[in-house]
Amino acid sequence: MSVHDVVVLGGGPGGYLAAERLAAAGRKVLLIEKGRLGGTCLNVGCIPTKTLLACAKHYAAALEGERFGVRAERVTFDWSAMQAWKREVVERQLTGLAATEKRLGVEVLKAEGRLLGPGRVEAAGELRQASAVVVATGSVPALPPISGVRGNPRVVDSTGLLEWPDMPRRLCVIGGGVIGVELAGLFGSLGGQVDVVEMLDEIVPFMDRDQAAVLRRAMKAVRFHLGCKVESVDGATVSFRAKDGTAAKIEADLVLMAVGRQPAVAGWGAEEAGLDLRAGAVVVDERMRTNLPGVWAVGDVTGRSLLAHAAYRMAEVACADVLASAGVGPGSRDRMRYDAIPWVVYGMPEAAGVGATEADARARGLAIKKASLPLRANGRFAAEQGFSAVGAVKLIAEAATDRVIGIHLVGAYASEMIWGAAAVVEQELRVSDLKQIVFPHPTVSEAIREAAWEIA
Repeated sequence: MSVHDVVVLGGGPGGYLAAERLAAAGRKVLLIEKGRLGGTCLNVGCIPTKTLLACAKHYAAALEGERFGVRAERVTFDWSAMQAWKREVVERQLTGLAATEKRLGVEVLKAEGRLLGPGRVEAAGELRQASAVVVATGSVPALPPISGVRGNPRVVDSTGLLEWPDMPRRLCVIGGGVIGVELAGLFGSLGGQVDVVEMLDEIVPFMDRDQAAVLRRAMKAVRFHLGCKVESVDGATVSFRAKDGTAAKIEADLVLMAVGRQPAVAGWGAEEAGLDLRAGAVVVDERMRTNLPGVWAVGDVTGRSLLAHAAYRMAEVACADVLASAGVGPGSRDRMRYDAIPWVVYGMPEAAGVGATEADARARGLAIKKASLPLRANGRFAAEQGFSAVGAVKLIAEAATDRVIGIHLVGAYASEMIWGAAAVVEQELRVSDLKQIVFPHPTVSEAIREAAWEIA
């Protein structure tokens, strides 16, 4: 039996950050991870996807360079070289992460951990005891019960697609959410024939509908089949039916199953230990406490916000409470708030948003005022992207209070601007406050301020 102050179960973003914060505060921390440090995000999700998207952007820029006075002949791409660069980025990030854990004194155990109850975890055939346990087991790809999918070698999830040895010339994507749209944009920009079949009437369902339509129209290399239900998959042939009952088929070389992810609650003792599970996720309060004393949960396993940066914030909130419970530090007043967590679709182009959409606000019975502006009116955007590039900013404010409740972006640089929008929403700034903030010129971010001046 080994004794620790804290045992962290899972080495993804929520888990490794919790281990780092607690170790830095002087706690003796054991981090248990059965796979590779970094979890899905670093190894088979966020980082490899964005690396390949960066490669595709370089290729697209070379093809479009002539209008900017840059001429390149016989522009080609090398899928194997792209894969090699992706692996180098991931491995270097992993090396840095492992070094950080070691520097801070985190003990990392490569093993399958199992929660036995409060303060008790079994791993590598040994009981590990601790005054606090942080569960961060992440999520797994969802697999709907579609005929012909299970066991089909031509059907892959995002992990399988990112490792596919050859560039698929015909790709059918089942699901028009974040993962589906990002990967559709990647392969479409490289010249592949890409079809996306989505059951709902619009892509990325949590996006503001106006902005989602802008994003979809901008992805000219991708064919979208909206309001369509997939009925079966035979090899790489996808059969689906439209709302009007019309049947259709798509012949592809490879099928990507991208219908989302679900919390990983199986196989590590969640139910047996007595954790409260609802809708397939671990239930937590605003301080990330579970129903078991001394057990916290963070990240995707909570089902609250399946985003790496949300997991980071959950980990920080949980750590503050763990330390307060141990009498370390000034005590915690920190709590998790979800209204101002930004999201990003790292597509081609990007999209990002924070706060309420127009539909959200109206569903809550709020009277709103809004403004939308095309990014091509912005000098920096036009100079760097061209006048034909698609982009838009939409700002939503509550009419009664003038408070900004939502900011939504489509276009290049959206992912790098959204943090500022999140600060505006988080701090409950009014439109009049936003108008007084000085934005550097020329920047694309000025479009947010211009939208504020457009609101009536």
